[in-house]
Amino acid sequence: MLAKRIIPCLDVKDGRTVKGVNFVNLRDAGSAVELAALYSEAGADELVFLDITATVENRDTMTELVRSVADRISIPFTVGGGIRGEEDVERILEAGADKISINSAAVRNPGLIGTLSKRFGSQCVVLALDAISNSSMASGYETVIDGGRTGTGIDALEWAREAEKLGAGEILLTSMDADGTKNGFAVDLTRVISSNISIPVIASGGAGTMADFREVFLEGKADAALAASVFHFHEIDIPELKEYLKENGIPVRVGR
Repeated sequence: MLAKRIIPCLDVKDGRTVKGVNFVNLRDAGSAVELAALYSEAGADELVFLDITATVENRDTMTELVRSVADRISIPFTVGGGIRGEEDVERILEAGADKISINSAAVRNPGLIGTLSKRFGSQCVVLALDAISNSSMASGYETVIDGGRTGTGIDALEWAREAEKLGAGEILLTSMDADGTKNGFAVDLTRVISSNISIPVIASGGAGTMADFREVFLEGKADAALAASVFHFHEIDIPELKEYLKENGIPVRVGR
């Protein structure tokens, strides 16, 4: 079994890291640059930076902040928010990101996935898939966009499969139902997606305890697990989490 990855997420608004519940009621969690540096030192495997209002505000991602973060870390770095085309990707990669994450723009223009993967490589293209429970969908989950504000009528599993065919290298799967609740990852949703595609799935939304990470790896079949507030507010520290997972038979990278 490949080593499972632990990925802190920086949701950034106006240059500050924020965190809410179900994408609303945001509270400040500190400087994005300082948090990124701390996570890199603490043994995080990767870092995700999401400019959470770039799409709805119809503006570009904050390139200078991306550059400042990249200068302080030594781990793979994914950036999302407001990415609409090749020029955006070129600018973000030039600023120091290793991968980019696309969500709403890809749903509105699926061909964007193929365009970007052909130019920059599939390993660079992460599809962020936000899903919400919907019993009318074949998989039981609907794809939503615009930070969860807009339903699409697209089945989440079908979209994941299509994204893989189009050239996405990885799926960042967020449960809108679980996001920020600390009641545990959406294990059923994660299993539905990860069991039916061959590219890696990063589980996101709902982490509250170290046992939640164990469960999403063992039961949800996730390749990586992403969390925000439990790391930002030191409810869980990454070295202790990795030691716990190791003790529970889950392979993780320990140390730098």
